[in-house]
Amino acid sequence: MSRTRYIRGSRRAAASAAATTAALLAAALSPTAEAADRPTRSNAIENAAAALMDHAASLGLGSAQDTTVRDVVVDKDGTQHVRYDRTYRELPVLGGDFVVHLAADGAYRSASRATKRSISLESVTPGLSAPRAADLAVNALRAANLGETLKKVRAKPQLVVDALHGAPKLAWRTDAVAQDSLGNPVARTVLTDARTGAQIDAWDSIETTTGDGTSLYSGTVALETTLSGSTYQLKDATRGNTYTGDAANKTDLCFLGICLRRAPSTVFTDADNRWGTGTASDRASAAVDAQYGTDTTWDYYKNVHGRSGIAGDGKGSYNRVHYGSNYNNAFWDDSCFCMTYGDGDGTTFGPLVSLDVAGHEMSHGVTSKTAALTYSGEPGGLNEATSDIFGSLVEWYANNASDAGDYLIGEKIVRSGFGRDALRYMDKPSKDGDSADCWSSSVGNLDVHYSSGVANHFAYLLAEGSGAKTVGGVSYNSPTCNGSTVTGIGRDKLGAIWYRALTVYMTSSTKYAGARTATLNAAKDLYGDGSAEHDAVAAAWSAVDVS
Repeated sequence: MSRTRYIRGSRRAAASAAATTAALLAAALSPTAEAADRPTRSNAIENAAAALMDHAASLGLGSAQDTTVRDVVVDKDGTQHVRYDRTYRELPVLGGDFVVHLAADGAYRSASRATKRSISLESVTPGLSAPRAADLAVNALRAANLGETLKKVRAKPQLVVDALHGAPKLAWRTDAVAQDSLGNPVARTVLTDARTGAQIDAWDSIETTTGDGTSLYSGTVALETTLSGSTYQLKDATRGNTYTGDAANKTDLCFLGICLRRAPSTVFTDADNRWGTGTASDRASAAVDAQYGTDTTWDYYKNVHGRSGIAGDGKGSYNRVHYGSNYNNAFWDDSCFCMTYGDGDGTTFGPLVSLDVAGHEMSHGVTSKTAALTYSGEPGGLNEATSDIFGSLVEWYANNASDAGDYLIGEKIVRSGFGRDALRYMDKPSKDGDSADCWSSSVGNLDVHYSSGVANHFAYLLAEGSGAKTVGGVSYNSPTCNGSTVTGIGRDKLGAIWYRALTVYMTSSTKYAGARTATLNAAKDLYGDGSAEHDAVAAAWSAVDVS
């Protein structure tokens, strides 16, 4: 019979059964006792359902629409926030999501809506056929991968209502997938007007950070593993049974959203519970970094933000390392609820199993379960920035001398062939040659990894302030776009404000102006209207030309 072994040390001894009357009284008055009176998730959903009935008109809900709960946040004071997805005549509504905000007693306060337009269509019968929509999406996928020979190309259209791009319209949302010449997955989601056939939008379906990572530089770390018989498994029962497996340099084979073959995730095992050698020649070394990154990211969200697991349900994800051949990428995949890491080509990048890669990619999972920021335009830039911000905060949280916290993205994995010392720079994003320091009306036209620069710059300024300084042994020099001087409020407050904005106020269509409003609301909730923190948020957004 298997058992779990905890490597980090013994558990705290249980408290003595004896308790004085005073101690009992203190316990009764403690926050734990007060927590018993807080609304539960079920209470919040019940209260929100009643609010939907009473406020259907103001929320734009009609008889042809239906809603489903995506996420629930209950504050310590009992305030409730219930996030919904919406359908219209049984079709998913892109941009139909909204959050209902309720007082501690369940009374309706307000709502955050991805769109405030009325959703009403004359017909849900498309003029453009599904096969034609699939062909257009495949063409878009090929156009996005010019010069690459694509194999096993497939496309799966789904009829939706698009409320993200102006007046609601009937559209085909088509997921086009293929494999490149090395067998690695490429995918693109294409949104097509179901009446005219015009392309409305398109974005990469696999949320990647090419080269955002590190090689095997986390040093010697503590791991909690599982003993099964006489063999140890790289599986952590204390974090939802998160585990790390070997993909054996194979790739996925998925068509129309159905995977005929998944690269394996054979859990790593060991005889003496001492994993890896710190060299890439030992396949377990990459597994150590991946598992450590998952553990640390779990701990960060749990201990700092009170979120248990990526989905907030206490369930663990899993990792696959050694994916594909010389694969210069790492990605989070919602369909398998897993992280996948390539080994890099050795010239441009090393193995992509670093701490900030884990924090970045797993934060894509958090975003998908909360605001679900559309991976295109300004929302896509905010999606990427969210992962950069939390990836950096996870690295700072770890306090690991072998990979110290910094505001550089991917600084550990770059090799001489890449040509610079990091992928992205939060203090001055334009140092990478492509990212935007300041907002402009055209920033949404950039690749999401570059439009993210505006929010990354904001985050650095909010945490550390403007000007030249050395933080953690690294030199930074962050200018402002309006010539102002910004005083930082620290990383902890940055993380608290951004997390609350993401989980309570942002929606799938949030753009930079909406992110400003969301973070100001979050700062007001956490620190008070007119507080130094609230003013700092406003100043940092103004400093990157978002007003």
